Amino acid sequence: MKDAATEIEPETESPEPEDETAKMSFLEHLDELRRRLVRIVAYIGIGFAGSFYFSKDIYHFVSRPLLTVLPPGTKLAYTNPTDPFTLYLKVSILAGIFLMSPFCLYEIWKFIAPGLYRKEKRYVLPFLISGVLLFLAGGAFCYWIVLPQAYGFLVRLGDDFTPVIKIDEYLDLTNMMLLGFGLIFEMPVVVAFLSIFGLVSAKFLMAKFKYAMLLIVVAAAALSPTGDAFNLLVWTAPMVVLYLVSILVAAVFGWRRKVKGLD
Repeated sequence: MKDAATEIEPETESPEPEDETAKMSFLEHLDELRRRLVRIVAYIGIGFAGSFYFSKDIYHFVSRPLLTVLPPGTKLAYTNPTDPFTLYLKVSILAGIFLMSPFCLYEIWKFIAPGLYRKEKRYVLPFLISGVLLFLAGGAFCYWIVLPQAYGFLVRLGDDFTPVIKIDEYLDLTNMMLLGFGLIFEMPVVVAFLSIFGLVSAKFLMAKFKYAMLLIVVAAAALSPTGDAFNLLVWTAPMVVLYLVSILVAAVFGWRRKVKGLD
C-alpha cells in the first residue's frame, strides 16, 4: 500500500508573474509618462544635433516639391534676418524626428508594455518595425505624391501674380503635412493595440464605417492646403485604405482573442 505521505501531488502551472509596474498608482503612471516623454525629447535632440550639420541639404530636399513647380531660378524669401537660422533649426528638428522615430516608438512601447500580458509583450518587434515603416511611408507618400500635387495646384492658381513665398510659412505648412501623414499612417498600429485590449473590434469598425468616412473627409478638408477635389481625394484615399487595413488588423486580433478565450 502506497504511503499517502509519499504521494507526489501533480505539479500545477504557476501563474505568470505579474509586472510590478502594472500596479503603479495614477501619479506613478504620470511620472512614468513624464520620464518617457523626456527620453523622447532627448532622442529628438540627439537627432537634431546630428542633422544640423546637414541642415542646408535637408532644406534643399524639403523645398524641392515647391521649387520644381515654381518658375526656374525662383527662390523662397524671408523678411527677418533670423529667419534662415530658424529655418535650419526647424528642418533639423524635422529630420531628427524621422531619424529617431524607432527610439521614440520604443519609449511609447515601454510605457504601454506594463499593461500587457507576457505573451503580448512579444509584439514589441512587429510594433517597432510596422510603426517605423508606416511612419516613414506616410512621410514619403506626402513628400512624393501630396506636396507636388498640392503646391502645383496653388502655383497654377496664382499664375497672374509674382510668387513671393516666405521660407517660414512654407516650412510650417510642409512640416505639418509631413508629420501629419506620418501619424495618419500609424492608424493600423493604433487599432492593433486597441484590439489587443479588446477595446475595438472589426465588427465595431465596420458598423461605424459611414461615420468614419465622414470624419475622414472632414479631416482631409481641414488638413489639405487646397480646396480642389483632386487634392481632397489625395488626402482622403490613403486614410480610407488605412481604415480598411485597420478593420483587417482588428479582425485578426479579434480572432486571436476568441481562440484564447478572452472574449
